[in-house]
Formats: sequence, C-alpha cells, structure tokens
Amino acid sequence: CCYKNLVDLGLELSFPETNSSLILVRKVPMCFMEREANELRRKRQPITKSIVEELIQEQIELVQTTGGGARGTLPLTFLKVLASQACHGAIKFNEHLTLEESYGLIEALSSCKLPFQCAHGRPSMLPLADIDHLQQEEQPKPNLARLRKMVRAWQLFGK
Repeated sequence: CCYKNLVDLGLELSFPETNSSLILVRKVPMCFMEREANELRRKRQPITKSIVEELIQEQIELVQTTGGGARGTLPLTFLKVLASQACHGAIKFNEHLTLEESYGLIEALSSCKLPFQCAHGRPSMLPLADIDHLQQEEQPKPNLARLRKMVRAWQLFGK
C-alpha cells in the first residue's frame, strides 16, 4: 500500500514471489547514497540499509496510524539524512575565512528563516561581544585598537 509513495520518494522495491518476507531494494534516493559515501569516507559502517529500513517502517506506521491519508510531507527519515548532510559541509569553529567569504556567508545567512541555528537546532553563530550598551557616556568605551592588535597577534600565533 506504500509502494507508490516510496517510488515517488526515489525508493524502488521489488517483492520476490519465492520469499514473502523478502524485499529487494533496487534504487535508493541520491541523498541516501551521499550520506553513505560520507560515512565510508570517515571509515564508518555502511548505513544505507538501516536508513531504508527506517523509511519503510516509518511509511508502514504512517499507513497504520492515518490510514494512508497523511501523505505529502517529507518523511522524518529524509529530514534526518538531509540535516546530517547539511552539518557535515558546514564551516567549523576556528576555520579561516577571507573577508569576502565572511561577507558572503553573512549575506547568505540573512536570507535564511533560521540563520542562527543549524538543521539540528544547534547554534550556527554566536555574538563575541555586545557593545550596544556602551553608547552611554558614563561607561568607558572599549579600546578597539588594542583589541585589533590582540586579534592580529592571535592570528599570527595560530598560524
């Protein structure tokens, strides 16, 4: 009963007549294969079989609980695979970016609905300092020239 929906999602299955409990997987979505390649590059165990099993089980549960009427949304299994892929290609802390790359990244993030978190909900950027409250005259302003020298020294030390 889920077959058409699974085909639409990019999963092609066949059911041999000789064994009623066997399902042959003939084709999987490209994002599953990309996730598999990432795992193998990291010298981890293959995961496509478990992802396909999870997707099939998710679809069976959907049919059992809703009678098959709640289709049309991307299955949770796909969302998890895509979220994992999104984070693997992310810029990591302490990675060097040029000024142009930084501007481009901030511009790209500004078009996102949730620019301050990754696909898993983890923070994607954090403020380093909040100096808005320093506009009041009674508070001393930070020594930005000294701060710039410290940053340059840190950059040279880090290389």
